[in-house]
Amino acid sequence: MAASRDGFEAVEVEGSAGCRGSSGMEVVFPLDPAVPAPLCPHGPTLLFVKVTQGKEETRRFYACSACRDRKDCNFFQWEDEKLSGARLAAREAHNRRCQPPLSRRQCVERYLKFIELPLTQRKFCQRCQQLLLPDDWGQHSEHQVLGDVSITQLRRPSQLLYPLENKKTNAQYLFADRSCQFLVDLLSALGFRRVLCVGTPRLHELIKLTASGDKKSNIKSLLLDIDFRYSQFYMEDSFCHYNMFNHHFFDGKTALEVCRAFLQEDKGEGIIMVTDPPFGGLVEPLAITFKKLIAMWKEGQSQDDSHKELPIFWIFPYFFESRICQFFPSFQMLDYQVDYDNHALYKHGKTGRKQSPVRIFTNIPPNKIILPTEEGYRFCSLCQRYVSLENQHCEHCNSCTSKDGRKWNHCFLCKKCVKPSWIHCSICNHCAVPDHSCESPKDGCFICGELDHKRSTCPNIATSKRANKAVRKQRQRKSNKMKMETTKGQSMNHTSATRRKKRRERAHQYLGS
Repeated sequence: MAASRDGFEAVEVEGSAGCRGSSGMEVVFPLDPAVPAPLCPHGPTLLFVKVTQGKEETRRFYACSACRDRKDCNFFQWEDEKLSGARLAAREAHNRRCQPPLSRRQCVERYLKFIELPLTQRKFCQRCQQLLLPDDWGQHSEHQVLGDVSITQLRRPSQLLYPLENKKTNAQYLFADRSCQFLVDLLSALGFRRVLCVGTPRLHELIKLTASGDKKSNIKSLLLDIDFRYSQFYMEDSFCHYNMFNHHFFDGKTALEVCRAFLQEDKGEGIIMVTDPPFGGLVEPLAITFKKLIAMWKEGQSQDDSHKELPIFWIFPYFFESRICQFFPSFQMLDYQVDYDNHALYKHGKTGRKQSPVRIFTNIPPNKIILPTEEGYRFCSLCQRYVSLENQHCEHCNSCTSKDGRKWNHCFLCKKCVKPSWIHCSICNHCAVPDHSCESPKDGCFICGELDHKRSTCPNIATSKRANKAVRKQRQRKSNKMKMETTKGQSMNHTSATRRKKRRERAHQYLGS
């Protein structure tokens, strides 16, 4: 899935912009949603603006919603740019060339043929990441091909497929079996019958695997994921090729209706959404997408159930807590550490700062969620929830305050608990790392400088936009005036040059005569 999962270095682009004197990128959601955004191979693009604290907005532009590196998707268009018909046609042709070689229906037909083959004829090309039918063998004769693909292997496609590892585009880290099994057991214990898996392919396959092997398990699952390779392994009612950053279904209305029917089945009862977005992605576009899925679920609810919320597990690093709760105030963070198979840092059992920073954010009351005591979790009777063993209850804060699994210390000057490595700075008048710079930029709003919100939610944003618009107009008038003066000067210079040329021609004619 798009964007990066760079461990403790993973910082949300928008969040990193809140430094005085620094710059960052923000997503801008147009006031008129009826105006469609231009399309790139990954669906509708997003509108961005580069902002710098204390300065006006710069020119806004459209870029890919899924790729941060322009080497992977080089789409770029200024918001006010007018494109010629030829450029639009070339862009549409490029978008078509970038789509998967097979349609969703073709993938399903090939899969049905593949499972009917005898074991000796079931082959998988590891180079092309493709299931092969006998007619395909000749084209892949020089490739590394895996033979005797069993039904069990087909049911675990995440183990057949190579994880996408481009950190800026498709950093695909998969749940470790420990975390995956915990989630499946928890969902079953909570009584859910359907799971909408948004970007969680390994959870999806384990749910289906459990259901096929256990007649008592009646949990169904639908996977929405941007990795089109999964189209080879699932029927149309089990997988939708989907971009979670712009709520785009690549297979159009057909896939959209599959998702809608799944959400609204049994009048929306017994369903939960579990999502594991790329940690380098912006929180705001994800929140907008998830709210659209929630709205789709609510369409099947009666008026009496309008107060209900769609249960959600949002799996994300703990340091995004404030941003997630800004969009979903009912969410709380669990202490459970989610770990991944193919990531060096996100491993369970490590200590100190090497512990996995990934947590579960949910609107399900924490007292209903039992964490495994054998893995070092305990129940806090005061907080009425399970916490990690090192997370001690603070009598001053009246809560278990640790976020990262270590024991935090209470600072009486800051009136809150802080990380054990932090000390109180008398110059800054707050706790920070010992080697911090007191003159370093402070987080806050780009417009008013307040620390309790970001620029996008500033109450003064309308005034700022009007002022910025006036400044831009003034600069545009000045630029136009300079262009006119330049053109006029060039015209005068051209006239003078013409006159000099004519004088030379007359002089040559005179001397020649």
